[in-house]
Amino acid sequence: MQSYNGAQIFQCIGLSENVINKYFPHTPTRISGIELEDISNDVIQRHSSPYENDSDLEKKTHHILNPIVVKKLRKLSENKDYTLYKDYCEDVNEKIDEAMTIRGLLKFKNRKSIPLEEVESVQSILKHFTISGMSFGSLSKEAHETIAIAMNKIGATSNSGEGGENSDRYKLRSNGDDSKSAVKQVASARFGVTTNYLVNCSELQIKMAQGAKPGEGGHLPGSKVTDEIARVRHSIPGIDLISPPPHHDIYSIEDLAQLIFDLKNVNPTARIGVKLVSEIGIGTVAAGVAKGHADVIMVSGHDGGTGASPISSMKYVGLPWELGLAEVQQTLLLNNLRSRVTVQVDGKLKSGRDVVIAALLGAEEYGFATTALISLGCIMCKQCNLNRCPAGIATQDPELRKKFKGTPEHLINYLTFIAQEARQLMAKLGFKSLNEMIGRVDVLDVEKQLEGKLKNLDLTQILYRPELPSSIIGKHVIAQDHKINQVLDKKLIEMSKPALENGIKIVHAFNIKNTDRTVGAMLSGEIARKYGNKGLPDNTIVINLQGSAGQSFGAFLVKGVTLILNGDANDYVGKGLSGGKIVLIPHANSSFDPKENAIAGNTLLYGATSGKAFIHGKVGQRFCVRNSGAEAVVEGIGNHGCEYMTGGTVVILGPTGRNFGAGMSGGIAYVLDEKGDFIDKCNGKTVEAKPLNSSRDINKLKDLISEHYQCTNSEKAKDILENFEVYLKKFLKVTSPIYEKQLNLKELVQVNNNSYPSF
Repeated sequence: MQSYNGAQIFQCIGLSENVINKYFPHTPTRISGIELEDISNDVIQRHSSPYENDSDLEKKTHHILNPIVVKKLRKLSENKDYTLYKDYCEDVNEKIDEAMTIRGLLKFKNRKSIPLEEVESVQSILKHFTISGMSFGSLSKEAHETIAIAMNKIGATSNSGEGGENSDRYKLRSNGDDSKSAVKQVASARFGVTTNYLVNCSELQIKMAQGAKPGEGGHLPGSKVTDEIARVRHSIPGIDLISPPPHHDIYSIEDLAQLIFDLKNVNPTARIGVKLVSEIGIGTVAAGVAKGHADVIMVSGHDGGTGASPISSMKYVGLPWELGLAEVQQTLLLNNLRSRVTVQVDGKLKSGRDVVIAALLGAEEYGFATTALISLGCIMCKQCNLNRCPAGIATQDPELRKKFKGTPEHLINYLTFIAQEARQLMAKLGFKSLNEMIGRVDVLDVEKQLEGKLKNLDLTQILYRPELPSSIIGKHVIAQDHKINQVLDKKLIEMSKPALENGIKIVHAFNIKNTDRTVGAMLSGEIARKYGNKGLPDNTIVINLQGSAGQSFGAFLVKGVTLILNGDANDYVGKGLSGGKIVLIPHANSSFDPKENAIAGNTLLYGATSGKAFIHGKVGQRFCVRNSGAEAVVEGIGNHGCEYMTGGTVVILGPTGRNFGAGMSGGIAYVLDEKGDFIDKCNGKTVEAKPLNSSRDINKLKDLISEHYQCTNSEKAKDILENFEVYLKKFLKVTSPIYEKQLNLKELVQVNNNSYPSF
């Protein structure tokens, strides 16, 4: 409790300002409500009910998605029964005396209706729908692909979640079905993020957090990490997979803007979205995101979240989407930024009424998750994180997966009914299109008969509409200028056409300055579109550069491209490296000692999946975080090296900072511990550091140092190679015990069978 005392990290919902000012001073709130007297009456009633009348307590427990509603939703989806859908709406479009959401307390004002024939078509409304991010891994292969097929059929979108996607899905099936997720969720260290993954979509969504667990990284229990899941996520089976929280590589709006720029370079045709959490202050963040040139802002409400979310997060973290959406809309309007972005919303949307209210509060696109899964057979038994889903949806158990009965048509039926209901409401309210409704909060009002604890509830902040000049537009009408038309890669692509089209080897030479950002990403995207994960043969395109590289040098660099920089580089070198090769060498005229000076910034090789990097000098913090397959040699690093690493090999020929290997579940780091102080800096909770004692490790270490010397002419590498037996005693091997066992087993099986097993 001590850490919470005075921390002021809480937000209040529905407490009166009198109570807050007296007992929780300076705690932020958006809805004023109950007084101290109401709280005391509530406590007394809750204490008395079990003793006076047990059944009375049961009557007061309401669930919108109760077993009856779940059965109706599944049945109407299977049978394409709109009459049953209307019955379902009677349950989920809450009555005022049982309202459990803010939207349940709102009503539509009376307006002149129009004929239904004049309203935008169901097919057009469906294109505004999306299925929110649920990863392959949290969901079964069958459920994940069924969702994608359904949404592609109706011209809407589904979201891959942060678990990557099998590249087999990028091709149409023999029956013409498209099982590719149109939206790929990504931050630079999400699982399975390769360049091929990034170019096979129409939208890239940066997951800053999700409504049910703001600020936390994703977490997939080891029991759900099968051989196939591990391959897609570039990990090994059976080990919990944790992706870093967003603040590990995004410390500021500027860093987020850089990632937006990186993604727009690697896939210029995709929209770039940012997923934010409905919390107080989201409006300020959204303004920064819009200024950072995001095309889409997703407001994620506190409802929902997979069974992998901690119970404390699901119950006590985040706010209703109505609050977040209203704040985002108002802040963007007040800063004249709303016209530059599309606003999405999600958080247990259930009906056409929910869609219409979301539109009136400012959203143009609408995300579904929980109810979409119910339409496919989910029975809400809350076994998601235990891998025991009896409907075959949230499980990787092959026997349980056989029980999956959902089809694309079931989901399409449900979403079509939502669009029909929304269309009927639009006719009643006199709107011909969704576009006309965006931000029209003047059409909403608060129910007048609020009683009991709700009698003092004040929702005026949600329904506030700033008085602004007519020149400020409250919906998306202007495309963002991503400033990618003059990047260096445009020249590289043009000069590399012989290599791109005919595989002819090309060598380029350029000067580079620190305003040249994300060099290599756009070229890599072109290669991935044509050649997929395979890329080009090594060193097909070699680019020699001199000067100071801007941020994200070599981001998402693919196999076949080699970048050799004589000079220095900023943060994010080799972000998401996907098979390419990066060499950093001090400028020929420099007088400093490379092993004593930094040659590149922070967060290098963040989320790399494959490729190589040789760095003749020291670098900053968070080196190789969430590396899952790249090989790297460096001559010194800062704090937090190799955090959350799941694969690959790192050689460090110099000092390290503290907290090395935190959350590291795979991969190997060979660390030169010349001062004998590394053990104190290593995170012993997750990894072991011990001397090298196998020929496999010794040969691997020597090979990488030799290649480092060949690429960089490093004096440190030369000294180590010439005195290898002496230095070998000072090297420590750092890896997780589970990964070590897997490697030993794989090697044993290979010796006996001359083939690798499938784990």
